[in-house]
Amino acid sequence: MTQAVYTPEALERGRLLFLRPFTFVKGCVRIADLPPMDRLEIAFAGRSNVGKSSLINALAGTSALARTSNTPGRTQELNIFEAYSEPLRIVDMPGYGFAQAPKPKVEAWTRLIHAYLTGRATLRRVYVLVDARHGPKANDLSVMNELDGAAVSYQIVLTKADKPGHAELARIIAETEAAVAKRPAAHPRVMLTSSEKGTGIAELRAEIGALLDHAGVMQPG
Repeated sequence: MTQAVYTPEALERGRLLFLRPFTFVKGCVRIADLPPMDRLEIAFAGRSNVGKSSLINALAGTSALARTSNTPGRTQELNIFEAYSEPLRIVDMPGYGFAQAPKPKVEAWTRLIHAYLTGRATLRRVYVLVDARHGPKANDLSVMNELDGAAVSYQIVLTKADKPGHAELARIIAETEAAVAKRPAAHPRVMLTSSEKGTGIAELRAEIGALLDHAGVMQPG
């Protein structure tokens, strides 16, 4: 894995973006509940307990924005967060791969996620979170297939990168890069993060800041 080099300006842009307060807007259980498509959206997807809420909190520099839980499947809605005075919306998606949830609920989440991914013109990128201890699993690959099919740009973010040893982490990184190498909608750069240690948070903020600066979407009213 070749570590990307971010300019001081890009890192500062990302820092300032997430220095602004983010607020929870609402949880959506139906597409009709979603806010208007009036600003750039990024979404976080991943298996249950992969650390989506922890990563969102780390990006925002708080422990209280997104609810975290050790109970898989707690996020059961599209949870919407918006930045103050920036045209950016963050969507925390329900975790997938939690087999113990009731089947009708899992099916409802699946329909909601599919409808969201294929119907939001302002969705600029999905960050697909993958546990760095395990690498991409079958349902991660299924989500990637859906994103490729819908032509929705996505980028793999390895979470909990402080947990595996150096050699094991190198193996997982190589495996993950190989998994995305020929996928049409995948960003070629795999991000490496640890919400606990702060690894990769500044770089991910810089990536999001660059997306926002090149978006050309409507300013929030």
